[in-house]
Amino acid sequence: MNPAQSDVATPHASRYLSQLLKHFAHKLPVEMEEGSGRIAFPAGVCSLAAEPDVLHMRVDAVDDAECGRLMNVVERHLVRFAFRETLSVDWRTAAWSTEP
Repeated sequence: MNPAQSDVATPHASRYLSQLLKHFAHKLPVEMEEGSGRIAFPAGVCSLAAEPDVLHMRVDAVDDAECGRLMNVVERHLVRFAFRETLSVDWRTAAWSTEP
């Protein structure tokens, strides 16, 4: 299974990164660093990194079905947090290193 990634254009990338990590930290293992982080789901990992105008998201999962489920979960939460703006989240297959 190749990982999936999305680069979401937003001037609030850092804020959304923080919100996602803090939200999922209530129930899942989360690693936080300055400008990046990881959420460890039971079936995979979501890696996040914020630049000034882009939130990079990457999902690595055990299989295609779980990858689709994790993409959906992360995207739904991001869209909920970003209710004041319309985000374009376009997932694509990623064939790059394990770092976001």
